[in-house]
Amino acid sequence: MREPLPVPARGVRTELVVERSRFLTTLEPVSGAGDVDAVVARVREEFGDARHHCTASVLGEDGGQQRSGDDGEPAGTAGAPMLAALNGAGVTGVVTVVTRYFGGVLLGTGGLVRAYGGSVSAALAEAGVVRRRWVDLLAVRAPLADGGRVEAALRRTRAVEDVQWAADGWRAVVAAPVDGRDALAAELAAAGLPATLEPLGRAVRPSP
Repeated sequence: MREPLPVPARGVRTELVVERSRFLTTLEPVSGAGDVDAVVARVREEFGDARHHCTASVLGEDGGQQRSGDDGEPAGTAGAPMLAALNGAGVTGVVTVVTRYFGGVLLGTGGLVRAYGGSVSAALAEAGVVRRRWVDLLAVRAPLADGGRVEAALRRTRAVEDVQWAADGWRAVVAAPVDGRDALAAELAAAGLPATLEPLGRAVRPSP
């Protein structure tokens, strides 16, 4: 199984000036198409007096959902190089909007391609990325009297999520390496900790 693509570490805004034209790049991490549309709408409203708001987005763990738009620039001179910059960096879960204020000098096809693609590359460099991995989520259950010891043992080597204490026992969720259920069970047994493991499915988490 291929590891999921990285995502931007944070949202950023950068500016590039080429022949008096200003290229303001808004780049943000997103989780779905609704987020993409919301970011684009917000930027359009914020810079309502600009001539162009060109866009590119990549979604899906494998980056398979892609969109771009030239917003009035010559076809292929804005959205395509922006998308190429995102794909070149190998990221997903991202939307970028490049807002252009025309400076009075025509940049030509090559100039526009370099400006739009370069704007996105610069924004990506400033944002940084979070690398991720697939994990198996496991529900760990233990008797009430042993929950504290089991939790302490788990926290020494991994993140523990959704801890619950109830009359019938202790429960938490941990992220194990793919196909790592048996290894975790053996680890707990070797430590003399009574616990059962229930698979909950596969998920994506930041790499350590």
